[in-house]
Amino acid sequence: MKPLELYLHIPFCISKCKYCDFLSAPSEFQERQDYVESLCRDIRSYRNLAEAYVVVSIFLGGGTPSVLTPAQIKDIFKSIKETFQLSGEAEITIEMNPGTVDKEKLRTYREVGINRLSIGLQSALDEELKKLGRIHTFEEFLDTYKLAREAGFHNINIDLMSAIPGQTVESYEHTLRTVAEIKPEHISAYSLIIEEGTRFYQWYGKGQTDQEKHPPLPDEDVERQMYERTEEILEEYRFHRYEISNYAREGKECRHNLGYWSRVEYLGIGLGASSFISNTRYHLCTDMTSYIERIGSGEDLREEIEVLTKEDAMEEFMFLGLRKMQGISGIQFENCFGNTIEEIYGDVLEKLEQEKMLEVKENKIRLTKRGIDVSNYVFCEFLL
Repeated sequence: MKPLELYLHIPFCISKCKYCDFLSAPSEFQERQDYVESLCRDIRSYRNLAEAYVVVSIFLGGGTPSVLTPAQIKDIFKSIKETFQLSGEAEITIEMNPGTVDKEKLRTYREVGINRLSIGLQSALDEELKKLGRIHTFEEFLDTYKLAREAGFHNINIDLMSAIPGQTVESYEHTLRTVAEIKPEHISAYSLIIEEGTRFYQWYGKGQTDQEKHPPLPDEDVERQMYERTEEILEEYRFHRYEISNYAREGKECRHNLGYWSRVEYLGIGLGASSFISNTRYHLCTDMTSYIERIGSGEDLREEIEVLTKEDAMEEFMFLGLRKMQGISGIQFENCFGNTIEEIYGDVLEKLEQEKMLEVKENKIRLTKRGIDVSNYVFCEFLL
């Protein structure tokens, strides 16, 4: 049986953060209940497809999946287990925000098989959390983290953010060290991106900012220092960088995300969720009313269906695989596509190696530190 990853989208949150452009919104209980019932029907609709696969990872993302009740979580996992065959070693993650879980929810997570938590913190400073529109304080995060440890969770990720309005190198270093010292297994460290459709875009997206009302974004030099200090500081605490934005204790790398970057097939279930199945990419409809109605009527939920060409797949192999610090294998490339990597990308590899962007050694190709720093430039070189 082929390996399969599952992603389940829970499009609800307590309050929309100022930087967030994800498909999520505040909601009432009945709206969440209606959605969960439709989601469970959606899950069960994949019984035929499921026969060819064994599920190696599950990720509940959002939104804030931890806003769901224990009963709703149980219903979702009952549908999953009735439909799919799960590997006994499956990594099962739920995203959560501080202040949205209690002992009962955490006990339920353990009961249904969730073995990894991803906690959205972003900053260890309350003033920065307030600027982001987060609904919690750092103290509330610590309470949630303690509850998770007491509940028996031994694989916890913490999300952090740099380039926050008004943030300094010193305040970011404080966050990195404060979080590293509580010893999570994994840290995801991302730089703030100003996305259209967010409040931050209204304030910062057009280059002009009223600094009396809104603190300025860190400039490029400061943002660069934050980026460099991330790896330096986390290495001090024995986190190793295994992907451009992710750091882990040995053996605690996120297997679900490694699957994405290695082009393992994944099935997205829920509003707007994306999939990569049988060399085809698509996403499900993004309108809640339409999603629920179409599930009820048995209509196809898929939109923007793209069957990848061989060239598309080669491009993805390169720029997804090179996100990993271990890089990619020329042998694996040839096994996938029937061509050597030199036949397709020989000139590009030579150019990037001369520019000291790539390191080619024993049929392994990976980004150098310089290549990581300008990874978007490197990835564009592999477009056919």
